[in-house]
Amino acid sequence: MSHNPPELKYAKSHEWARLEEDGSVTIGITDHAQEALGDVVFVETPTEGDAIAAGDQAGVVESVKAASDIYAPVGGEVIGVNEGLEDEPERVNSDPYNDGWFFRLQPADTGELDVLMTAEEYAAMCDEDS
Repeated sequence: MSHNPPELKYAKSHEWARLEEDGSVTIGITDHAQEALGDVVFVETPTEGDAIAAGDQAGVVESVKAASDIYAPVGGEVIGVNEGLEDEPERVNSDPYNDGWFFRLQPADTGELDVLMTAEEYAAMCDEDS
């Protein structure tokens, strides 16, 4: 059973978004997504300074089973990437909501977070899919 922290917002494409105190948004993939992928062996993140719109492809995560695109749940400018994933992509499996985050952006419109799902809504969607 996947754990979905209640303070996060969730996209249908299985990314999570966390609004930070400084107004930035941290993005990664959900526990459900990493479980479905299996052992993660490579992560491609966007580049700092990239402008990304909500729904745009923002990277790739590869596992021993498959490769999957990562999408931006909200739009904005990329202000940081998790460089630790370059040497330790398995962090996505061991701690998807903390050490396994993918990138941070300065959102163009924090209102875009309001259209994302709550933890309960995301869990219900995952239950329907299984």
